[in-house]
Amino acid sequence: MAGPDLDALPPLAADGRVLHVDVLTLFPGIFEGFLRESLIGKAISAGRLEVRLHDWRRFATNKHGRVDDAPFGGGAGMLIEPSAVVAQFDALAAAADPGAPRPLRVMLSPAGPRFAQATARRYAAHEAGIALLCGRYEGFDARVEDEVDELLSVGDYVLNGGEVAAMAVIEAVARLLPGVLGNAMSLVEESHEGGLLEAPQFTRPRTFRDKEVPAILISGDHAKVAAWRRQAALERTRRWRPDLLVNTADPPPAASTD
Repeated sequence: MAGPDLDALPPLAADGRVLHVDVLTLFPGIFEGFLRESLIGKAISAGRLEVRLHDWRRFATNKHGRVDDAPFGGGAGMLIEPSAVVAQFDALAAAADPGAPRPLRVMLSPAGPRFAQATARRYAAHEAGIALLCGRYEGFDARVEDEVDELLSVGDYVLNGGEVAAMAVIEAVARLLPGVLGNAMSLVEESHEGGLLEAPQFTRPRTFRDKEVPAILISGDHAKVAAWRRQAALERTRRWRPDLLVNTADPPPAASTD
């Protein structure tokens, strides 16, 4: 299968540059543990990633701090009204250096195209950073869509809000930044980078419940291992994600990966 040309994809963030991510959310507390732990926490501590949380409720125009209202024309649930969200965008723009490029504004919404590895690479290469807008309730007043650059979905299902989706985007993007992963080759060999799932991986013990590690993986023949992994990746993709092979003009024949 001919996967995407990785050389044609946008370059990753250059060494020394910090990727800035603004998250607009009504529930900033959801992100506390996520931003503190594991590789994301390390990326922030190392100065490779900066994530700024913005609760636009502070721009509410009523004494109760409400930012939602009933939809015109009727319907279930409440909509986020536009004024507080747009005021938050305006505040971010006003705080930026004069003449600085605007961060890419992304509304997390089930109406957007599905998030993919190529999208993560594009975001990682965006020098001005990204601003992720997290919805709640029944979504935003449609006029808010005029304030963003693109919509993005993490899948064809509905969440209670955009915060979990924003975390998925941040993690997928941050791990592409130089120095975040301990082994840069992990980015080349993992699932979706070449249009296929990653080949099956094995570790000790060599025998587990009568199932042996494929002998070729311990043969020491790197060329044969590479060929086996390519074929095994095709077979694994055919088994678990055949949709990834739909656009293949001449799919390779099935073959044993034992």
